[in-house]
Amino acid sequence: MALSRAERCVARLLRLLSRACLALLALVARGPAPPRAVPPPGHPLLLLPARRLAARLRARQVTCVEVVEAYVERIREVNPLINAVVKDRFEEALQEARQVDQLLSESPGNDCLEEKFPLLGVPITVKEAFSLHGGEGCVLAAACSVTGVGSDIGGSIRMPAFFNGIFGHKPTTGVVPNDGQFPNAQGVRTSFLCTGPMCRYAEDLELMLRVMAGPSVDKLRLNEKVSLEKIRFLCMDHDGGSVFVSPVDKEILQAQKKVVEHLESELGVQVQHVAIHKMKYSFQIWSAMMSSKDSDGQEAQLFTDLLGDHGKPVWPLWELVKWLVGMSSHTLPAIALGLTEKVMKLNPGGNAKLVSMGKSLQEEMEALLGPDGVLLYPSHPTIAPKHNSPICMPFNFAYTAIFNVLGLPVTQCPLGLSSEGLPLGIQLVAAPYNDHLTLAVARYLEEAFGGWVLPGKV
Repeated sequence: MALSRAERCVARLLRLLSRACLALLALVARGPAPPRAVPPPGHPLLLLPARRLAARLRARQVTCVEVVEAYVERIREVNPLINAVVKDRFEEALQEARQVDQLLSESPGNDCLEEKFPLLGVPITVKEAFSLHGGEGCVLAAACSVTGVGSDIGGSIRMPAFFNGIFGHKPTTGVVPNDGQFPNAQGVRTSFLCTGPMCRYAEDLELMLRVMAGPSVDKLRLNEKVSLEKIRFLCMDHDGGSVFVSPVDKEILQAQKKVVEHLESELGVQVQHVAIHKMKYSFQIWSAMMSSKDSDGQEAQLFTDLLGDHGKPVWPLWELVKWLVGMSSHTLPAIALGLTEKVMKLNPGGNAKLVSMGKSLQEEMEALLGPDGVLLYPSHPTIAPKHNSPICMPFNFAYTAIFNVLGLPVTQCPLGLSSEGLPLGIQLVAAPYNDHLTLAVARYLEEAFGGWVLPGKV
């Protein structure tokens, strides 16, 4: 599907702005930056996965107060460097820890507790602005928490997990409840928004998912034993060359190639390289489907309405002019998304074609993956960018966003560090309700490539 004239104009304009923005940031960033290395965690409790920590708590080998105190101390140690915990509740957490210790001391046995409260006493962090990304991944990577909860409508679990070198899982659509989200999705977007787990250790993804899914967990067949040798592995190196996103970084491609070589040499499988043409239009498909009507004919809320926050309407083109002179209160990615939305509204026929293409791609992907397939796909086209750099290429999130509108389960898996010491990673994609396949592969790749890297090792 060729781009319309308006889309080509928007793409060219954004490319020019991106290049100018990157050049400006390069000039600003020339000065020496002060060292901000996060020190390695000193307390051994900080290095235990949630599953093992919960088991030690139930066995009374450690008290919940000791665990919480260790994490409180860690947050106080590193938060001045990472600024990721914006609201603490340390006193309340310690009070709850004392209550947990009391409950454990009165409990008749471990088996009952494990079944009813599998994560009892394990510290967790939750984003205050639930739909924003970055802080949760940073908190976990710095060993300030054991597990975290994220929301994902375009990659807000997987992107921060990738940038920070941890695990994140976007479940099959509709399995984990989205109750309590802010801002809450409306209309068709309720079908694309997912809530899922983020953690340092792959083994904790399944445990967290079981708890979060509640009664719907049986749909995921997590009790099924997975034979990795029987999985059909597929690999796609990039989206095909979209004009809206950056080319995939060479080190990301090299890391993905190493995964393929490892799977073939160690498991004896044949990884099939695929080229799915429609993936080239991931950003356009996501945008069109996010703006489409739901089954009841209800229009999706415009992004520009959200920018206006129920106040004055926001005009993206005017905001772009204001942004160029430093007078807009909105970010370039937000303005660009609003501008794209306005352009797409001018072409309802083209929008309808993109929605149809999205549904066709969904059918194609489900048929390709089948009951036993896992697709290897980049988590992002670039390695973790410096602060403010993403405003220069605002649509790179298309690498994660496309799977939201396709409704597929995806696990982001870390793959060690780049030559500059920044995290590498890969997305593992399966057909709906085959979350158990991506989780099993994530556990295997963690063992093969090392998973989360301890802060301070670089």
